Amino acid sequence: MSILGNSPLQRAFPLGISVTYAELPGVLIEDMRKLLTALLLLAGVAASAQDPIFSQFYAMPLQINPGFAGSAFAPRIGVAYRNQWTGFSNAYRSYAVFYEQSLDRLNSGIGFNLEGDNAGDGIYKTTRFSALYAYRLNINDDLALKLGVEAGIYQTSVDWEKLIFPDQIDPVGGIGNNTGETRPDATNKTQLDISSGLLILSDKLYFGAALKHLNSPNESILLVNDNLSRGLPLRYTIHGGTEVVVKKGNKLNAPSFISPNFLFVSQGPYRQLNIGAYAGLGSIITGAWYRHTFRNSDAVILMAGFRQGVFKMGISYDLTVSGLAGKSGGTYEFSLGILFDQSERLRKKKRRAGINDCIHMFQ
Repeated sequence: MSILGNSPLQRAFPLGISVTYAELPGVLIEDMRKLLTALLLLAGVAASAQDPIFSQFYAMPLQINPGFAGSAFAPRIGVAYRNQWTGFSNAYRSYAVFYEQSLDRLNSGIGFNLEGDNAGDGIYKTTRFSALYAYRLNINDDLALKLGVEAGIYQTSVDWEKLIFPDQIDPVGGIGNNTGETRPDATNKTQLDISSGLLILSDKLYFGAALKHLNSPNESILLVNDNLSRGLPLRYTIHGGTEVVVKKGNKLNAPSFISPNFLFVSQGPYRQLNIGAYAGLGSIITGAWYRHTFRNSDAVILMAGFRQGVFKMGISYDLTVSGLAGKSGGTYEFSLGILFDQSERLRKKKRRAGINDCIHMFQ
């Protein structure tokens, strides 16, 4: 056995187990891959899993911080899809859908967020659905504070029939049908999940912090021992940035700006730091980030897209620079946002409400 030391927070293999081909001579390569998948995912089911974090985190703001609920001021829908490590067969696929809107008379915003993560072609799945509420306190004309809370359900499930265990491997004949492993009484689990966050907003800077899984929901299905039967680790998120206006917008053209920013996430033993910049150049959007996991350099993230009317679309690619470079196949993401009101009436409404912040990259 060997240790795999290049696991980012995005969907790290818990326990980091890998197997070399030399240890199982005579086994078909496809059988080897299935065995490796079973070992890794079984470890992931037994241990505490980690949240997927989208590279286009600005396109999924409610996943990062519940304080973003209602930040676009108009009703908005967003969707995202992530295919991680395409060099491995269906390693990790993640998706998210959210809706949010402002309740301006109450200085508040509400939202709904749905996230899913599919590992090993459906062997191990997680699903999260939550409702969010954020209250905005305008401290003065240039500074506001938003406090957000989130509550929902966290569900995990494992497809037992797809798991391949070591005792099913015949060095000559390949995979057999029988295993001595005992099927658990339940292969899915649903728990309450609670989170909170805050945002500090101004026309020059923004800063946010969030705590996810405050009640540490226990998502374990396979109880290997007491040490591995524990709740989902608390996730700490700190993020911030600024916005440099290149050209002011008008009724016909969107503004042009550059937004240097950072995102730090820590959950259990895994940490990551994204540093880079997002640019809105009229109808064109683009960006680049560097991601480090504090154990190794992980990836360079490149993004491009466009904004047209109420639609905003982005496509990104994670270029792996860790020890998995050349093997992982990289990571692709697609995001689509629909802001249902981009009219001059909305801009006037925002000005009357004293909305003056620099989070256009999240809107």
